[in-house]
This record gives sequence, structure tokens and C-alpha cells, in this order.
Amino acid sequence: MTNSEIRTKNITIPNGDLQIAAYLAQPAAAGKFPAVIVIQEIFGVNSHIREVTDRIAKEGYVAIAPAIYQRQAPGFETGYTPEDIKIGREYKEQTTASELISDIQAAIDYLKTLPFVKQSGFGCIGFCFGGHVAYLAATLPEIKATASFYGAAIATQTPGGGPPTIDRTAEIKGTIYGFYGTQDASIPSEQVDQIATELEKHSIPHLIFRYNADHGFFCDHRGSYNATAAAESWEEVKHLFQQELQPV
Repeated sequence: MTNSEIRTKNITIPNGDLQIAAYLAQPAAAGKFPAVIVIQEIFGVNSHIREVTDRIAKEGYVAIAPAIYQRQAPGFETGYTPEDIKIGREYKEQTTASELISDIQAAIDYLKTLPFVKQSGFGCIGFCFGGHVAYLAATLPEIKATASFYGAAIATQTPGGGPPTIDRTAEIKGTIYGFYGTQDASIPSEQVDQIATELEKHSIPHLIFRYNADHGFFCDHRGSYNATAAAESWEEVKHLFQQELQPV
């Protein structure tokens, strides 16, 4: 059930010696709620990511968006100009899969300390580079539901180098939904096919959605925003989280 009353705050997540900045949104009502980790695009935990985090909280979840560039650029957030894209990609190239997974696990561990969070499994949603990171995060044992939006290079690379992330598909523990635009030049349709084939091969519960849209179609701050694809994919995300995180 949607509830417009939420509370938000900036917090930090401990991960060893690293303190990860994060944005937390939660329903204002009393009670315990399932939790969802929101993984940023290359542009940091910016206004769009905070808005998505708020939307998820309004659906009845505790939502947290950790700064996955904390090691490279503390406090970084930016917009969508060509220069912003260049800088965001530079920071992306400095990340490694092991550190990213460690940071998402740290977010899970932090959520488990909160008295208003249910301990019955966690959700994850990521966009752009965050869509790739979400696919990695889906391998964590406590992630029960993952929504991966247009994560490029899953079939060909992994952050920091090594075998491509698709090779870890068998490690995915929960259900994963993938959202792609057929006009997205950064993710050829053959790569989406490869992902679907691997998920099927390893019997991972999944659905793949393809829209007549470009990269970044969910983000209404970008020129590539597609209102129809964004609305339809949001309904699928809500269904995924309701099904996997809020069983009757």
C-alpha cells in the first residue's frame, strides 16, 4: 500500500575503516518493514536516486542508497551533461567488484541493526552502472529480489577486471528482473539474450523486460526519459518486491 508519509535522513554505513555516506528513507508509520538497497548510476546519489529511494519508501519499504563512489569521490553527485558523464565514467573505472559487493553487504548489515527493518531478506534495485552492480549484489545470500535497470557490460566485463559478471549468474540466490531498452546502444540485444540464456540455464527465477526506449529511460532528469517504459517498469518493480519481500 502506498503511504505518502515518509522520513528521510543522511547516514553513514561502517565498512571496516571506511564510512560510506548513504541516504535513508523509511515509512513514517510505526512497524517493521522490508528493506531495499538502491544503487546509483554513475552520477552519484543525486536528486534522481534520492527521489527513487523516496518512492520505494512510500511503497512501504525502508530504502537506502549507499554512495558506491565513497572510495573514489566522497560526496560526489552530479547531473547529466557530457562532462558529468565523463567524470562519472572515470570514477566507475576505479571501482572493483569485490569492493562494491563488500559495500552492499555493509549496507545490508547496517539495515539489520535498525529496529524497524524486517530481517526476512532484502531487495536491491540499480540503474545504469548500478544495474550492473545490482547483478553482482544479487549473488549475496540475503538478497531475495533484484531489479537491474540497463546495466551495461554484464556479459563482457566486471568492475576492476576479471571474468565477466555474467559468469557469476549461478551464484544468484533470489529472483532477478532485468529491464532494457531496445534502442540502448550500450547494451546490444545479443548481450541481453546472453543474460536471459544464462539465467535460464542456471534456473534462476527471472523476467527480462525490453522496451522501445533508450539507455536511462527510467530517469525523468535525462533526455532519454521514456514515460511509458518508466511507468510500466515501475509496476513490475513493485510486483517483484511485493511478491518476494512482502509475502502474505
